[in-house]
Amino acid sequence: MKVTKAVITSAGPAQRALPLQRIIDRDGVSKPVLQIILEEALHAGVDEVGIVVAPGDTEVFAQAVGEHRARLRFIEQAAPRGYGHAVYCARQFVGAAPFLHLVGDHLYISRTEHGCARQLVELARAENCAISAVQPSRESLLPYYGTVGGRLVPGTQNLYVVEQVIEKPTPTEAEQRLMVPGLRVGHYLCFFGMHVLTPTVMELLGAQIERAGASPIQLSPALHELARHERYLALANIGRRYDVGVKYGLLTAQLALALDGPDRDEVLSSLVELLATRHA
Repeated sequence: MKVTKAVITSAGPAQRALPLQRIIDRDGVSKPVLQIILEEALHAGVDEVGIVVAPGDTEVFAQAVGEHRARLRFIEQAAPRGYGHAVYCARQFVGAAPFLHLVGDHLYISRTEHGCARQLVELARAENCAISAVQPSRESLLPYYGTVGGRLVPGTQNLYVVEQVIEKPTPTEAEQRLMVPGLRVGHYLCFFGMHVLTPTVMELLGAQIERAGASPIQLSPALHELARHERYLALANIGRRYDVGVKYGLLTAQLALALDGPDRDEVLSSLVELLATRHA
């Protein structure tokens, strides 16, 4: 499985401005969130990136990506019909090939010298199947993420065969259908915002759109069906995700990036000083 294209979705009404916000990356350089996400994809070895945007947003997004503009294609989602529909809008761009998919409001910090997306792409190539990154998350975060249930691949620690996928499950649903042996009590495998998907996903989304009429289309139901059509894995603990769209999300992501870079000591000193001043 060779992954040469990536799709970044940034068309949601509540999401479209988030990738344009500037943040200091781990090397101390000010960049739009979009550029950091884009570089995550390019470092994974892809050649082209399709960015799904809302109508009229192409130019402002193009200005935010700087030197990478030549490697991008902008795809407009004509109407806000949901996350799954946004992915489906890129079907002609990806063609009949697997693709890396990232969301436009998450930043990532890897646990290794290789980026999270690169780890995922390399494993998808080795396993020759679709694979989603997941992060063990406490029950209180279930309203924000699609969540998977499955079983550990024998002989591994962080690789799972996906059996169930539910979009934003209730705690009761999660307890009944998504319990994964080995996780701490009250924790579930929630999506990381990063996937390597096969062309089958586009077929399943197309069928879902035909059935749904005007209803919003989510990605999770298609991934649930994918687990019944072909081998589909989930990889946990490749790093940490930071959702810049939640309350204090951009602040948390900024601190995480700063503490992962060469300015760590300076940032820690500033935080200690701030805390000391606050409680003086």
